[in-house]
Amino acid sequence: ESGETDGAFGYGLEQHHKHVPEIMLYGGLSKRPVFVPSVGAFAQGMIVQIPLPFLPSARRRLIETALRDAYADASFVSVLASDAYGARLDPRRVNGTNRLELSVQGDDETGCLVLVAVLDNLGKGASGAAVQNLNIMLGLDETTGLDAQSPQGA
Repeated sequence: ESGETDGAFGYGLEQHHKHVPEIMLYGGLSKRPVFVPSVGAFAQGMIVQIPLPFLPSARRRLIETALRDAYADASFVSVLASDAYGARLDPRRVNGTNRLELSVQGDDETGCLVLVAVLDNLGKGASGAAVQNLNIMLGLDETTGLDAQSPQGA
C-alpha cells in the first residue's frame, strides 16, 4: 500500500497538527480544539472542520454573528450562512482565489455544531499569505496581486 488514495481523506487525526497552536493563539482558546482537516481527489481545495463544544448560550446564529463582526473588514474572509452550501461542501468553489469561507454548521437542538472553513490551499495557503503580508509591509493595498473577488457561482 503506497498510502495514496483516489478519494477524499482526513489527516492530522492524531490531533498534533502543526496549525493547532496558532489556532489556539489567534482564536484566544485556552483548550485544545479538535481539528479535522480533509482533502480530496482534486488538485487544490480543502475543508477544515473544528467541532464546537455545546454551550447552551452559544447558538449557531450567535456564533455566526460574532464571526461576521470579527471579519467585517477582512478582504478575503467571508462568513456564510449555514445553508449557503446546500447539502454538500465543495472546496473547489474557491479555487484560484485567496478566499476563505467560514460557516457554522449543525443543529442548535442537539448542540452539535461545527466551524467549517473552505479554502484553496494553494491560493490561501502560504503563498497567498506571503503576498498579502508583503503588500502590507510595503504599504500597498493588501489585495494587490491577489483575487479578492468571490469565486465563480458563489
